Parts: sequence; C-alpha cells; structure tokens
Amino acid sequence: MLSVDLNCDMGEGCGNDAELMDFVSSVNVACGFHAGDAATMRRTVETAIKKGVAIGAHPSFPDRAGFGRTAMKLPAHEVYEIVGEQIAALRQICVAVGAKLCHVKPHGALYNQAARDEELANAISKAVRDIDKDLIIFGLAGSTLINAAKKQGMLTACEVFADRTYQPDGSLTPRSEPNALIHDTNTAVAQVLQMVKNKTVTTTDGRSIPISADTICIHGDGDNALEFAKAVRHKLIENGVTINARNG
Repeated sequence: MLSVDLNCDMGEGCGNDAELMDFVSSVNVACGFHAGDAATMRRTVETAIKKGVAIGAHPSFPDRAGFGRTAMKLPAHEVYEIVGEQIAALRQICVAVGAKLCHVKPHGALYNQAARDEELANAISKAVRDIDKDLIIFGLAGSTLINAAKKQGMLTACEVFADRTYQPDGSLTPRSEPNALIHDTNTAVAQVLQMVKNKTVTTTDGRSIPISADTICIHGDGDNALEFAKAVRHKLIENGVTINARNG
C-alpha cells in the first residue's frame, strides 16, 4: 500500500495552523529568522502535540522583512551556525513541553538555493547532523540537498509540492514568474495524485518527468491552504494512499 507524508509550514502568523493540523501529518515550525518567535514556537508545538502530528524545524536565512524568500550569499560556516541556532531553539522548546523533534526542512530561499548549491547543502546537512543524526532532512526531490544529506549519513525525505509548478529540470518555478503557484484545488489534487501514484510530474512546458514523493508540502500561508489540505488528504485516502509522518 502506498504511504506518504503530508506536511505544512506553520508558526508563520497565518492564523489557521490548528485547523490545518487536522489534515496533515507533519508540521514545519518557523524558528524566528523569517517568522515566529519563542512564544509562537511553543504554542505551535503544543498544538501539534494535541493534534498528534510530527514536528519539524523550519530554519531560514535571517530575513524577516522578506519572509525568508530573499536570496542571500552567506559563507558556509555562517549558514551552519544559523541553521544550528534555529534547530536548537525549537528543540529546546520541544524538550520543555515533552515533544519530539523529528525533522528539518529549510525555508524559502535557503531551501531553493540548497537544492542546487553543494556547499550550502553540505553546511545545512552538517548542522542538522551535529545536533541530532536521527533527524530527517526534508528537501526538494532530486536536489543537491537530498544528495548531500545522504552523503552525511542522514535520513532524508524527498519533498514535492501540491501548490507549485515545476520546471523541466525538476526545480520549482520561481515565485517571480506568473505561473509559479497553483491556485485551483482540482489542479493541485491532480498533480499530487500524479506524483504519488505515477511518480511523475508535468512541467510548465508539458513534459512528464520522474519524481520521488515521500512528503507533500502545502504552504500554510497560501490563500487556499486549508481547502487544499482537505482535498488532497481526502483524494489520497480515496485512492488507497495512507497518510503517515515520515517518523512512522
């Protein structure tokens, strides 16, 4: 039987986190550098415990003004430090409230740059490994980050997106382009089913390329996030796919 994780970015001030947790199996909690603060992190973690979803850290570049989506060129040692700092902050909160930190998923520009930049990917992977070698690293399917994490001996989860379009090389269409986001629920659901069941995705130029889908992301700040989460979960289950966090 097919099984997939359904994850959502949270603690970003969007106001519907608790409702979204009824439909996903994992959450990625903002760690203060692009959104959130200690109080928000704790509240999000406590809600996740009640809802029974897996908890992950969602570190980013230090970019609150740009919501972590501003490209930055930082030295590897600095990336290592800021990623480690953010994971440690959330992990401390998890320990305080009796929760388990399960995974790490970089956010925004940090995620996208690490998908193709080996030095950046190595810095992130080492930071995660040095905090807890049992943490799962979420990264774009087929990306440099996934490969770097595997080389570091880390567990990985290949991530795909319900609400984003794909380029022929398997990268996400940049948000600066008009067709980057999927706004229609039926289109999002159809893309998810194709990725999970057929292990392919249709790119913006109409090609069908192979893709691995261990975990599906729905952006919590999307206008249709709750509707997408409900529809995707329902349709996956209807098609015999179980929804489970990557930690089991």
